Amino acid sequence: MTIHIAEGDIAARTRSIVADLCFLEGPLLPILHQVQQEFGYVPQQALPVIAEELNLSRAEVHGVMSFYHDYRDHPAGRHVLKLCRAEACQSMGGDALAERIKALLGIDFHQTTLDGSVTLEAVYCLGLCACGPSAMLDGEVYGRVDDQMATELVAEARR
Repeated sequence: MTIHIAEGDIAARTRSIVADLCFLEGPLLPILHQVQQEFGYVPQQALPVIAEELNLSRAEVHGVMSFYHDYRDHPAGRHVLKLCRAEACQSMGGDALAERIKALLGIDFHQTTLDGSVTLEAVYCLGLCACGPSAMLDGEVYGRVDDQMATELVAEARR
């Protein structure tokens, strides 16, 4: 799935977002969130605009954007499946679950299926440590994910 947005549109829309949020204390994270909400990811063309408008270096903006796992530098699929990779989930079979889901989807972490239906992401805690392994599909959290539930989640995401 390829989305083409004119560079001028990205710059103009990014400037508008910055103007709306620059009054906040520490506005960079909210701005990055809003840019991602607007475009579905944080386009590389938006980073110098944000840096200029906030009087930051491009390296500072890029560093923050690349540090946090929630920000994407490319469009996600129609559905986003996140698997917890934290120690608690790994100790409850998270590695086997990850391999099962990667095999079902035919992709690895940070990839999107060829049909654009699912993006698979690794996260490091969904807050269900007592119910591992856990997953999140489009914002809905699932605990104690076993092979059957993994198959059901993948089938739901493929629709």
